[in-house]
Amino acid sequence: MKIRWCGHSCFLLTADSGLKLLTDPFDETVGYPLPTVAPDVVTVSHEHFDHNAVKVLPGTPDVVRGPGEHTVRGISIVGLATHHDDAGGARRGENTVFTMALDGLRVTHLGDLGHPLSAAQIMALRPVHVLMIPVGGYYTIDARQAKEVVDALNPNLVLPMHYKTDVMDFPIAGVEPFLNLVGGGERLRSTTLEVTPESLPERRRVVVLDYM
Repeated sequence: MKIRWCGHSCFLLTADSGLKLLTDPFDETVGYPLPTVAPDVVTVSHEHFDHNAVKVLPGTPDVVRGPGEHTVRGISIVGLATHHDDAGGARRGENTVFTMALDGLRVTHLGDLGHPLSAAQIMALRPVHVLMIPVGGYYTIDARQAKEVVDALNPNLVLPMHYKTDVMDFPIAGVEPFLNLVGGGERLRSTTLEVTPESLPERRRVVVLDYM
């Protein structure tokens, strides 16, 4: 499977079969270049403009929203109900964490998770091979909370997302505070990473991808 970071919380997963799954598409106001690929499947963690902009995508993908078990184009996708804040959703609403089973891997995208995970939620999500986690704070968990989530889920591969870069003006932190807490990360200087069950690191690997 190939994983490409398109910016913000948007990743393109390309299976060995060629099937393309896109997470949390953003609109043109966010600052990153819009994805130009036509995905087969799109997951939307919640209904904010920087995560639900399916309308900007080419093609007519199948769109997955909300908690529960979904099977789309042969892919198993499980949504776990969480909140966008630490007040039970009172401030920013609900959020769905999606786990996709693809090419023998369990890929978990936390969306705009806004609170620490409960013991029951941790048990429901594990095992996690690839974790896409927000680290910028303000709208989501911050660097410290993100580290706690990583420690609890113990994924093989960690891909930070939803952090400040030079193309956006959101009031969130960059990736560095998170990297400092987890002992550093590997900057690939690439938008894309290829992952297989055989190539999964035994020890946790934190990778920072470029968006272009």
